[in-house]
Order: sequence, then C-alpha cells, then structure tokens
Amino acid sequence: MSLWVDKYRPTSLGKLDYHKEQATQLKNLVQCGDFPHLLVYGPSGAGKKTRIMCLLRELYGAGVEKLRIEHHTIVAPSKKKIEINTIASNYHLEVNPSDAGNQDRVVIQELIKTVAQSQQIQSSTQREFKVVILTEVDRLTKDAQHALRRTMEKYMSTCRLILCSTSTSKVIGPIRSRCLAVRVPLPSTEEVCSVLTSVCKKEGLNLPPELAKQISEKSGRNLRKALLMCEACRVQQYPFSADQEVPETDWEVYLRETANAIVSQQNPQRLLEVRARLYELLTHCIPPEIIMKGLVKELLSNCDGQLKAEVAHMAAYYEHRLQLGSKAIYHLEAFTAKFMAIYKKFMEDGLDAMMF
Repeated sequence: MSLWVDKYRPTSLGKLDYHKEQATQLKNLVQCGDFPHLLVYGPSGAGKKTRIMCLLRELYGAGVEKLRIEHHTIVAPSKKKIEINTIASNYHLEVNPSDAGNQDRVVIQELIKTVAQSQQIQSSTQREFKVVILTEVDRLTKDAQHALRRTMEKYMSTCRLILCSTSTSKVIGPIRSRCLAVRVPLPSTEEVCSVLTSVCKKEGLNLPPELAKQISEKSGRNLRKALLMCEACRVQQYPFSADQEVPETDWEVYLRETANAIVSQQNPQRLLEVRARLYELLTHCIPPEIIMKGLVKELLSNCDGQLKAEVAHMAAYYEHRLQLGSKAIYHLEAFTAKFMAIYKKFMEDGLDAMMF
C-alpha cells in the first residue's frame, strides 16, 4: 500500500496540476529536437523531481519508469574505493554525487564517462543520447563542479545532464551558463488546496476547505509535506472536521523541546544534553541546515527585540561555517553554546537592572 504522495504523483507533463504554462514550455522543448542541459532549481516540495520524470517520459516513453537500483564501486586516484548507489533505467541514470563527500569529483567524472561511452539504446523516439540526473548539485565541492563543467562539454554528443538543486547561488557560473535554467516555485496556497481536495476525492473522502487551507499553511506550501500531513489527518480522524488539529512531525516537536531546554537553563550539563538531542536529529537524517533554521526560529520566539538582532547575526555566522565544514555537530553545538552565553548574560543584566 503506497502513500498518497507516490500513488497520485503525475506521470506526464499533461497531468501536472499546477505551473501548467511551464509544463507546456517543457513539452515544446522536447518536441523541438535540440534538447539542452537543464538546471532545475526550486525549494523542497515544489515538484522538481516530478517534472524531471515527466520530462523523461515525454522524451523516451514509459520505459523510463522501469527503474532499478545499481551499485557502483569507483576507484579514486588514491586507490580508495568509493561505493555509490544509482537509480537507472535503460534511458537515464540518477545519482547524488554529494553522497561521496570529498570524492564527488571522481564520481562525476567516472559515472558520466561510463554512461556516455556505453552503447546507446534507441527508443521509439530515436533519441541518440542518454540522460544523467545529478541531484543536490548545490552541495557539490568546487572541484567537482569544475570537473562537471569539463565533462559536460566533452560528452555533449551522447549524454545530456539534468542538474537538480534548491538554489543556484552555490552553483558556479560556468555550469549555469551551459544549462537552460528552469525554476520551479512553490505552488500557491490555492493550488495546494486544489491538489489536496483532488487527491481526497480520488480516495472517496470529503476534505473541508478550512482544513485544506490549514494544512497548506502549516506545511509551508511544501506539496509533499502537505500530502503526508493530509494522510496523517485521515489516519487520525475521519470524517474530517474543519477545526481538526493537523499533526506535526516528530522531529519538529523534538526540535521545539530542544529549543525550550536551551532557554530554560544555561550550564555545561544542559549543553551536553542538548548536544545529545542534536545528535539524535542528525542520526535520523534531518539535514543540519534544517536543524539550524528550526532552532533559530524557536529561539528567536523566546527573545525580545534587543536580543533578536544579535542572535540572527550569530546564527548567520555559524550557518556559514556549517556550509564550509564537514562535521555538522561542531557548528550546531558552537551556536548553542554561544546562544546560552549571550542569553544568560542578557537575563542577568536584566535582573540587575530590576534590582537597582
């Protein structure tokens, strides 16, 4: 039994529920014959991967949906073996090179070379190239991005790249200039409500407009999250009620409790406890950037105006260090310790001012 988010995922450009004008443009791009490298970017849950898969189906037909997981072992120049998993069909290959860490450059060069040099399988549309989808391109090292630029030029005749990222700010200029950029913005609140209502109707359920709007706002217009929340509401209570409480994810509740623990007490023992909680979130695959963002949001709600600017500035500093470093827990813990020191001093100064 599949989740609604997978069960009702559109499989062709004509079935997409929103940004229909963009879908028409992508269809025209396929039909014109000269298919370029693409850079598809936008926030999480906007529908980037869905659009990419619909585009591939338009290119090659239903064969792209026959997927298999492949395990690759790549030997780096240092003789170190790199294990990487890919999702592939006869017509395309999808990989996240950033999974290999600092060896992402080797993964990019070897995988794209293998795909480009392998025998091309002709489809009914007679496409003479295979497609390589690279996800989380904005997390690649600069070395990997420069290697990708050279590889794009070398194998253009037999291979096309579709790069997927949340932002283009961390993608180097030479790569951006060699790709057609396709921005996929978040759907509007009305579009999210429309999709939720449509999915519930297919399931034979009646979703009140008030609840649909509440789910849309609470999910931050992230369609994937909204569908999961809607399904959770269905499990929690049916028939739906307009004032029904939308369940939060466990990690969000856990993060709020962690922020409350930081504010309630500032000492080395509490810092040790918070470190363990942050580790718990990281081991459950919550991205460190999301943890930092959620933590700052919760902590700022406990600060007054005078302190907010200082905390926001400090958060930006440690978030930048987080991007540069490779061990997320160091930077999350450093931010927590710094906040504790600032908050404790602020509270003590406030207490002294009240006494005098």
